Amino acid sequence: MSLKPLTADTQRFLDASPHKLLIDGEWVDAASGETFASINPSDGTHLADLASAGPEDVDRAVAAARRALDGPWSKITPAQREAMLRQLGDLITVNAAQLAELESLDNGKPIHHTQAIDAPAAAKRVYHAAGWSGKIEGHTVPVSIPNHFVYTRREPVGVVGIIIPWNYPLIHSMQKIAPALACGNTVVFKPSPWASVALVRLGQLMQEAGFPPGVVNILTEPEIAAGVALAEHPDVDKIAATGSVGMGRSVIHASAVNFKRLSLELGNKAANIIFADADLEAAVSGAFKAAFGNTGQSCVAGARLYVQAPIFNQVVDGLLEMTKGIKIGHALNPDTTIGPIVNQIQMDKILGYIQGGLEQGATLVCGGEQLTDGEYANGFYLAPTIFTNVRDDMTIAREEIFGPVVSTFSFETEEEVVARANDTEYGLAAGIWTRDVARAHRVSEALKTGVVWVNTYDMFDSAAPFGGFKGSGYGRDNGPEIIETYTEVKAVWVSTK
Repeated sequence: MSLKPLTADTQRFLDASPHKLLIDGEWVDAASGETFASINPSDGTHLADLASAGPEDVDRAVAAARRALDGPWSKITPAQREAMLRQLGDLITVNAAQLAELESLDNGKPIHHTQAIDAPAAAKRVYHAAGWSGKIEGHTVPVSIPNHFVYTRREPVGVVGIIIPWNYPLIHSMQKIAPALACGNTVVFKPSPWASVALVRLGQLMQEAGFPPGVVNILTEPEIAAGVALAEHPDVDKIAATGSVGMGRSVIHASAVNFKRLSLELGNKAANIIFADADLEAAVSGAFKAAFGNTGQSCVAGARLYVQAPIFNQVVDGLLEMTKGIKIGHALNPDTTIGPIVNQIQMDKILGYIQGGLEQGATLVCGGEQLTDGEYANGFYLAPTIFTNVRDDMTIAREEIFGPVVSTFSFETEEEVVARANDTEYGLAAGIWTRDVARAHRVSEALKTGVVWVNTYDMFDSAAPFGGFKGSGYGRDNGPEIIETYTEVKAVWVSTK
């Protein structure tokens, strides 16, 4: 196994462990003095120690964010905010190799992915948000009451608590933090305990970019207590979160303390639909990547694959053939195409779903067992897992597994597959593969999801909004809709008598 050697900068950063909390512009120990370990999922080795934030640290961070909001940050002009964000984008670009290595070490994503996609995409999110700073506008309102001039203002929501998961830490963090700052808010940021290391380094880059103390505060912790305290805190004005449905419910309940503004991107069980008239080479390759990209640890993973009956066997055979050409391995191996599951906790959850699928009568055609021999002995590895003979009411067809597991289904008609695809509590994303342009538009309209990909999959851009219907949450990341997410609208009435 030939691993990509770490850069000197990455090794120095890891050697500086334990890493502290960023509160009010200073790196400080947790009030409790406690730390927790980050483990490399590729080989089970110790990566770094991180400060373990608690409720007292949340109070300190929120107070710092409030002081910054009411003080120096409120006096920063839009042009100055834009300049700071552009400087941050430049710093992410310059340090992309290090950030990519830290993310791969921390959550097991293959290094070719973090270098080619995650680190550059994080910088792009910042650059795009920077451009919004001077373009947040109100408008005049033609009211029907004489002698009054009415206009609107868009103002910052205030102190924003941001909570993200572990699967795309660099992208998720900048997708939320950058536009929140562009709109003039301050931030208390709570990354996942399973992937915080790269984000500590990102916090250092934010300081280098010139953001005043308290504008961005970063709290790491091994559990969810700080996240709950953040959601419950009466001086936090908004929560922007990505995570599970369970997390979303807890945030909604906690937000009632002060009627917090919320934007939530939650679970999903994406339907990926291949019609018989599709370009099969493209559709099979696309379905494989949709199901197993990032080891299936994606909120948009194409985990329900619906294939029209005449081509069902051909598609499944194509997927099985593609499994022979993959390299499962250490995240730092440049040849790795599928890395490890993030940890044993998640592995056990996935294996439980696989066992449940077997018990309910589904047919396992490949994968399904943790790899433990040789180079896999100390990591958390699972081969791509494909089920056939899956019923729509089975647990593996209804619940989000968040691993390299795809359930395949045969269907006959367009109307049938649309009804089955929509028969879910979720509504984040879906895919369609067809050469029929009219069908593509009909089905795109009929699917109850926030994103539909046609003859492609898993495409994102800062200019295009992203978010869900139904149980997949509300609010949007990216696109012009992001301004709605991080501002309040004020109407101003002026008498002209």
